[in-house]
Amino acid sequence: MSLGLTGAVAPGGAHPLLSRERIVAKPGFNRWLVPPAALAIHLCIGMAYGFSVFWLPLSRSLGITASKTCPDLTLLSALVTTTCDWRVADLGWMYTLFFVFLGAAAAVFGGWLERAGPRKAGIAAALCWCGGMAISAVGILTHQLWMMWLGSGVIGGIGLGLGYISPVSTLIKWFPDRRGMATGMAIMGFGGGALIGSPLAAILMDSFKTPTSVGVWQTFLVMAAGYFVFMMAGALGYRVPPAGWKPEGWTPPASNKAGMITHRHVHLKDAHKTAQFWLIWAALCLNVSAGIGVIGIASPMLQEIFGGKLVGAPGVGFAALDAGQKAQVAAIAAGFVGLLSLFNIGGRFFWASLSDKLGRKTTYSVFFLLGIALYAAAPSFAAAGAQSLFVLSFCIILSMYGGGFATVPAYLADIFGTQFVGAIHGRLLTAWSTAGIVGPVVVNYIRQAQVDAGVSGSQLYDRTMYILAGMLALGFVANLLVRPLKERWFMKEADVAALEAKGAAVAGAPSGSFGIGRGGLTPMALAAWAVVGIPIAWGVWNTLSKALIIFR
Repeated sequence: MSLGLTGAVAPGGAHPLLSRERIVAKPGFNRWLVPPAALAIHLCIGMAYGFSVFWLPLSRSLGITASKTCPDLTLLSALVTTTCDWRVADLGWMYTLFFVFLGAAAAVFGGWLERAGPRKAGIAAALCWCGGMAISAVGILTHQLWMMWLGSGVIGGIGLGLGYISPVSTLIKWFPDRRGMATGMAIMGFGGGALIGSPLAAILMDSFKTPTSVGVWQTFLVMAAGYFVFMMAGALGYRVPPAGWKPEGWTPPASNKAGMITHRHVHLKDAHKTAQFWLIWAALCLNVSAGIGVIGIASPMLQEIFGGKLVGAPGVGFAALDAGQKAQVAAIAAGFVGLLSLFNIGGRFFWASLSDKLGRKTTYSVFFLLGIALYAAAPSFAAAGAQSLFVLSFCIILSMYGGGFATVPAYLADIFGTQFVGAIHGRLLTAWSTAGIVGPVVVNYIRQAQVDAGVSGSQLYDRTMYILAGMLALGFVANLLVRPLKERWFMKEADVAALEAKGAAVAGAPSGSFGIGRGGLTPMALAAWAVVGIPIAWGVWNTLSKALIIFR
């Protein structure tokens, strides 16, 4: 009996290994095995946030100890040069490509994912992300920047998009009672990938470096191989619930928060025609733009605002510090960045879980109102030299940045139903691609304009903070305008039943415990959580130990 990998049913009635029908769970499956599978993929692709650890070593891949610079090098010539070292700015384009292609791939392939199922999408993500890293390794070895852009930036970016959205619909359907918590668990992994990957990459580069190599291409290959194993295990661990399944003992609420949770479904082809889709798109885009802009300037911002105060020399500006003091300040700023990363990750789980209690619209309102207050207060904290309050403000801001990502899939499920939520979420992620360009550009250009105007010290970022607060105010208005959909947008019950018929026919059992239902932390589930939990704990401890330097 064949286990074919195509969409056709194999001889003898068996479904192909990668088909959606093949992974419909049977009674007895424990739903708590699905979040670790999602985390296994998200922790790997989350290394996209940590790629900056490679920039400086790659900028001296020819010179080894110092960059082999060429004064006449342009961006175009940098793509093919074999005699000049790359500039950090040339390498940094890969970061932009990551998130542009993440959003594009999520939008383009979201509909296919709903038909094909999360297992096939997860495997495709593993092939693209890890294959892209392997292509980049060849590009480093042959010193061809275009191969790195193509490998990790384009192909890897497509893998990011597929991997990012692969578990969303599945988790929401497995946890109808805890939508926010379920998506928060998985998307937390994307934020946490760099906590594991960055220090691991540093260890590997140090191990592989020689008098003739900075050790990056070897690191890419080793990490690609390790990531491939983890991502394949995650993809093969995915299961989808049968049509109509619900946790044992759970009854969908008859009433909900201001009518904002529907039990109906909107078709993918209609979702983007609604005002609600674009209002949530705008809310996400503005929240992310404000947060991602801060991520990009966090280190220099702390150094330039507080300067000598960070090392016990109050009143001394950053430019007036000696080399030793600047090194100390840089270490403290690195701790600040690490602390922001931890709050970014923790916020994904905290705020998404809290949204199950508050409601998604209310949670987003908190993001915007609290964010406006904190951004508006930041210049006062800077002027007063209140370092701890300044740091705490941005930790909270970054927690809401991460929380916005983790809460929005459940927000979409509340408004549009669960039938096509993965694909709708994929299309919404174009807001992330847009924010990835808008946020850093706005922040960097405002800062440069202030520098050109002779502004320095604690006042350098004042205008930036007020403009970011204004962006959040616009987001607050967009979120405030979100209303329940009118009846005409929802699918007919017969059409929904026809779509669900295949899953119901394969598995039967539309309800039941599937393990221990609302609990389910069996020995097997605990083992699965340990596999992903131990690396996360190592990354958090490693980052926290470095971040605490800021309070010494």
